[in-house]
Amino acid sequence: MKLSRQFTVFGSAIFCVVIFSLYLMLDRGHLDYPRGPRREGSFPQGQLSILQEKIDHLERLLAENNEIISNIRDSVINLSESVEDGPKGSQGNASQGVAHTRSSQLTLQADPKDCLFASQSGSQHPDVQMLDVYDLIPFDNPDGGVWKQGFDINYEADEWDSEPLQVFVVPHSHNDAGWLKTFNDYFKDKTQYIFNNMVLKLKEDSSMKFMWSEISFLSKWWDIIDIPKKETVKSLLQSGQLEIVTGGWVMPDEATPHYFALIDQLIEGHQWLEKHLGVKPRSGWSIDPFGHSPTMAYLLNRAGFSHMLIQRVHYSVKKHFSLHKTLEFFWRQNWDWGSDTDILCHMMPFYSYDIPHTCGPDPKICCQFDFKRLIGGRFSCPWGVPPEAVSPGNVQNRAQMLLDQYRKKSKLFRTKVLLAPLGDDFRFSEYTEWDLQCKNYEQLFNYLNSQPHLKVKIQFGTLSDYFDALDKATEKNDQPLFPVLSGDFFTYSDRDDHYWSGYFTSRPFYKRMDRIMESRLRAAEILYYFALKQAQKYKISQFLSSPHYTTLTEARRNLGLFQHHDAITGTSKDWVVVDYGTRIFQSLKFLDSIIGDAALLLILKDKNNYQSYSSESFLEMAMKQSSQDSLPKKNVIQLSAKEPRYIVVYNPLEQERNSVISICVSSPTVQVLSDSGKPVEVQVSAVWSDARTISQTAYEISFLAHTLPLGLKVYKILQLESSSSQLANYVLYNDGIAEKGVFHMESMTDATDGMAIENPFIALWFDGSGLMEKMRAKEDGKHHEIKVQFSWYGTTNKRDKSGAYLFLPDGQAQPYVSLKPPFVRVTRGRIYSEVTSFFEHVIHTVRLYNVQGIEGQSVEVSNVVDIRNVHNREIVMRISSKISNQNRFYTDLNGYQIQPRRTMSKLPIQANVYPMTTMTYIQDAAHRLTLLSAQSSGVSSMTSGQIEVFLDRRLMQDDNRGLGQGVHDNKITASLFRILLEKRSGVNMEEDKSPVSYPSLLSHMTSSFLNHPVLPMIVKVKIPPTSVLLNEFPPLLSSLPCDIHLVNLRTIQSKVGSGYSDEAALILHRKGFDCQFSSRGMGLHCSTSQGKMPVQKLFGKFAVESLIPSSLSLMHSPPDAQNISEISLSPMEISTFRIRLR
Repeated sequence: MKLSRQFTVFGSAIFCVVIFSLYLMLDRGHLDYPRGPRREGSFPQGQLSILQEKIDHLERLLAENNEIISNIRDSVINLSESVEDGPKGSQGNASQGVAHTRSSQLTLQADPKDCLFASQSGSQHPDVQMLDVYDLIPFDNPDGGVWKQGFDINYEADEWDSEPLQVFVVPHSHNDAGWLKTFNDYFKDKTQYIFNNMVLKLKEDSSMKFMWSEISFLSKWWDIIDIPKKETVKSLLQSGQLEIVTGGWVMPDEATPHYFALIDQLIEGHQWLEKHLGVKPRSGWSIDPFGHSPTMAYLLNRAGFSHMLIQRVHYSVKKHFSLHKTLEFFWRQNWDWGSDTDILCHMMPFYSYDIPHTCGPDPKICCQFDFKRLIGGRFSCPWGVPPEAVSPGNVQNRAQMLLDQYRKKSKLFRTKVLLAPLGDDFRFSEYTEWDLQCKNYEQLFNYLNSQPHLKVKIQFGTLSDYFDALDKATEKNDQPLFPVLSGDFFTYSDRDDHYWSGYFTSRPFYKRMDRIMESRLRAAEILYYFALKQAQKYKISQFLSSPHYTTLTEARRNLGLFQHHDAITGTSKDWVVVDYGTRIFQSLKFLDSIIGDAALLLILKDKNNYQSYSSESFLEMAMKQSSQDSLPKKNVIQLSAKEPRYIVVYNPLEQERNSVISICVSSPTVQVLSDSGKPVEVQVSAVWSDARTISQTAYEISFLAHTLPLGLKVYKILQLESSSSQLANYVLYNDGIAEKGVFHMESMTDATDGMAIENPFIALWFDGSGLMEKMRAKEDGKHHEIKVQFSWYGTTNKRDKSGAYLFLPDGQAQPYVSLKPPFVRVTRGRIYSEVTSFFEHVIHTVRLYNVQGIEGQSVEVSNVVDIRNVHNREIVMRISSKISNQNRFYTDLNGYQIQPRRTMSKLPIQANVYPMTTMTYIQDAAHRLTLLSAQSSGVSSMTSGQIEVFLDRRLMQDDNRGLGQGVHDNKITASLFRILLEKRSGVNMEEDKSPVSYPSLLSHMTSSFLNHPVLPMIVKVKIPPTSVLLNEFPPLLSSLPCDIHLVNLRTIQSKVGSGYSDEAALILHRKGFDCQFSSRGMGLHCSTSQGKMPVQKLFGKFAVESLIPSSLSLMHSPPDAQNISEISLSPMEISTFRIRLR
């Protein structure tokens, strides 16, 4: 009876809501469309435009009505569930004075079918699982003879009688896009000559071949050469003498970049190739990144590649694979239980990609076939035996010596087809080298090919020549010849205990700047395409003819350049780092200008007013960075009692969200109004010039902004005589301050009473140094010991020490010890509360947001690190808990997937450090503890219950990997994290041994919030209080499904000229997530839908003219490509669509 009464009441409420919403729609339809200007001259379309606007508006209102009805339907379902559950689920409001949001009680609606993926996947069993390989390998490093890290290779002379050995000698030149010199200097001194001589030599000798991978250099050369040279290049590509491999903007690092940037630099390279050369690369070539990620294999597969090659893999793994002849394998994603993600991968077996380590196992012999090292040249062979020029008198002896190496190398593979790369860093820059390598090898080839009894066919080739021959050789086999492998190839070691885990953290200032640049570029891309469509619709020539597309392209290229494996890694010379930093800093300024200009156009009620303003004078970012090596600071908004100020807030996420905005203003007595004129709750906090001094001219105001997906919203700020805004309260420990201004401040001599802060979800306790000790999750009331501490690693006293690449510690980390207790400041307010500790080398802040929804459910941790006065130290933040994870932990790869890890006692400390791009976690049957990160870094879990993250490293010496310097250009560096503790349910501990794992949806969303913060912009012009100049801009009809991320909406280049086309690349990623976590009260405005989205329900402000599937980097269209009406994505899938809006 009670139940039916509730439904009757609720049904009546729904009826009222529907009637009221229809009334509002009619009311808004009558009054609210943007009015055309009075002056007919400035608006040639006049009435037509108003009519078009009315039609658009009606379409939108209809769609909104559908949304309202579907939301009501969901609410009924929720209510019926909660009635069935009874009162036991209600928690009540956990904290008074919480900034409420209208969504605070929303429960995530995950389709049960969407939970099947995480519970089923990983059920396939690859032939080679890298986690198992590490168990099998003894890592004992015995002397292998001439092949130091391998073993002796023997063969029988008649092994090739039935099928001759087929050898492809592949000339190449590896060009670093910055390392010991800047990108421009390398081009000027080396690369342009490589290209010029390539054209001459390949034209002259049709049997010679060459391949190239870095499009950043190729495009720079293309811009300065004449048409005949361009035509020659095109004909060389057509004939197959020249091949473009991978074709990304750079050869990227694979440990530290985010997949957004990896995709973006791949698209930039492939788009350039399509436009200027009309070629589509088909083989991947990655010889120098320091370890390899399956994410890269997945992206190449999605771009249409079928083959790839890798080189820098742990020497013990190479030996193991060589023994089992598994150096060629189908690389399959951990989570793929079919074979869709398979790509055939070739692993080079020896120490390096240089000539001494590519012809066979004996570098002393192979070096003699690098003819640039002939006596009298600038290079020699370190093994003491120089090359000899080939002549009729010695050709037999030299050819047989080389063939012996080829045969031995071929014994490590499963076919009679052999790849022999011929190249090194910046090779073939001189015409003489082309000549020497060409003439000497051709004599060797002629001899070998003329001796039938030797059973060898040898020629110059490209990478795809090799893979084509390999495919042909495997066609004959009924059974698959190559094993399937899953897993990754970190952490890399090239010799002894020299693990390359230092670069995961080196130059962290720029790793953080890179992530900011990615988020800003994505925001600019999305807003630019929307604004472009509006500018075309309203014929706003000033926007259409702006240089924005050119500067957007420049920003893409600067971000792409920074993904290079000596850039984002922090492994370049100091001045090269400054060059990268300056490029990113300049692009950030340009992107801010594009965002401001596009936002202005989109929020103007009357688009024709756009001509009256320029974005420079209208909008500016609330945060400004003054130089390439300084931290961003907030701009202060000058308030006056007479005129209101406005801020525009952009939400770059595809989800509706409630996020705390903090900006600086000139007065503590303020009121903030939403666009509907309703006051929002505000916290006023002090702005600190340093630890103990507060500003008397600036105040921080924080409020909860509710923004629609990808939407722009306008807030009004008023200065009042007195204000109801809540002033934050302060308690200061271990010291006092001089001036407290308007704030209530209390000084305490010590912290014996214990410091604590709380919000609706979490309560935290701290020790006397302001370091977190304990957490209580209010959901179940349980206390959890979660301690945060800092530690130092030193460097070993052996000959080889830590440097930019290597981490070689002197033992376990030592606790960070302060000589006296640090000054600690506790802030408590309506919007957030925080504890800040001022140590000598770290300013450490732990913050809780007093809000419902995503931002309230995790702990924000920020550090500002300054280790410029230490020597050979690395500082880490350690989080300790009672979680019994044994030796297992999890790190993400490139922000795309989770890779399980094991801390192994048979390996040294440095081998147990792995790269983290966005998150790491530990778990047991009851809980998962996740550290989410806004920058890439090295992480480890050295003992059970512990996560250790590296914050910065300062090393005074080179680590003998070619850089020739230490890392001592440290900056004051900010890092940002979130700690999330989640309760697990329904866990079978055997699952934790699976090679696959997924974050929860809450974890995914928290990571998105962290990496894509809302962007507040200040309206600089004075707008009269009565004006209705600005409007909110909601481009989407509703949030996308919770598990779908809009990776980018990237305007595609025009086929001719340097401008834009009408199309954009819509890139979507459906995330895999684990359902073993509570999703109640998450405050998510979305559900999941099994990866399906009707196209016409995506956009509110625009109509979709066409949406056509494409390969990831736009190189290929599926054979049956056509306009689709529904997007359908599988879990983990990243897909690109060509979209045209109007």
